[in-house]
Amino acid sequence: MSGQLSGTDDVPGTAAPLAERVARWRRRLPAGLPAAGPGLLVALDIDGTLLTHDGELAEEVASAVAELDLSGARVVLSTGRSLQAVTPVAAQLGLTSGWAVCSNGAVVIRLDPDLEDGHEITDVVTFDPGPTLRLLREELPDGLFAVEDLGRGFKVTAPFPMGELTGDVEVVEFEDLLHAPATRVTLRAPHLDSADFHALVQRVGLHGVSYAVGWTAWLDISPDGVSKASALETLRGRLDVADGATVAVGDGSNDLEMLGWAAHGVAMGNAGPDVVAAADAVTDPVGDHGAAVVLRALLAAR
Repeated sequence: MSGQLSGTDDVPGTAAPLAERVARWRRRLPAGLPAAGPGLLVALDIDGTLLTHDGELAEEVASAVAELDLSGARVVLSTGRSLQAVTPVAAQLGLTSGWAVCSNGAVVIRLDPDLEDGHEITDVVTFDPGPTLRLLREELPDGLFAVEDLGRGFKVTAPFPMGELTGDVEVVEFEDLLHAPATRVTLRAPHLDSADFHALVQRVGLHGVSYAVGWTAWLDISPDGVSKASALETLRGRLDVADGATVAVGDGSNDLEMLGWAAHGVAMGNAGPDVVAAADAVTDPVGDHGAAVVLRALLAAR
């Protein structure tokens, strides 16, 4: 998008005090964006946006999310993480009610402290993983394949690196992954980088699915037409939020559609060039609490 704005300072690692950065961002918010409250929907990626890639959550970010939630704004976690990896982050942020988009848009949950598990699955989109899995296996017979086992964990062809998958992880034969409808397929190939994955997708000609390349050696396959943006648009209508009253913050290739969907799409300072190009503005990197700058600016606009 044109007219991008940057919240970053000229010298990396020398970010100005948070209050100064918030004041600057406050002046840059779109004129038609409503004040923080029930009429505003704010979609937040998790890894690389709220949490560092080491899983650390800064107090500045956590408190900004909590205050925005208290304002009545619709704070929606929107992530590639599976359900069982989203709910602990929601709890860490104090988000006990509301909504979360999981598995890059294939799964939506409603958080409710009165429910037995604290949440319910409201929307699920699946696809037949067989054709895609067979194509990818022909190209990368030594790749690690995983199919999401909704609400439980993953079925995998071999163990993934420690900590990369959450929930119950069951090693099965490749053929066992082919037949049940899936919300997401993941290919892990440690010897490939993001450029290799993009080339792989073009080479095999994936059809009838959506895909996103992770920041590590990781490729996620989703049902055709499904993205964070498609799930968020469903929620926007369900919550009766105006289409000009949406903000999204993210850093990865799976955030491209979400940033284009939002009335105010913000890329993190640690995002790649393609993500920056899809955004209206660029905030500071996750290590400098860039998400907190945006959220506190929204709160200051009240």
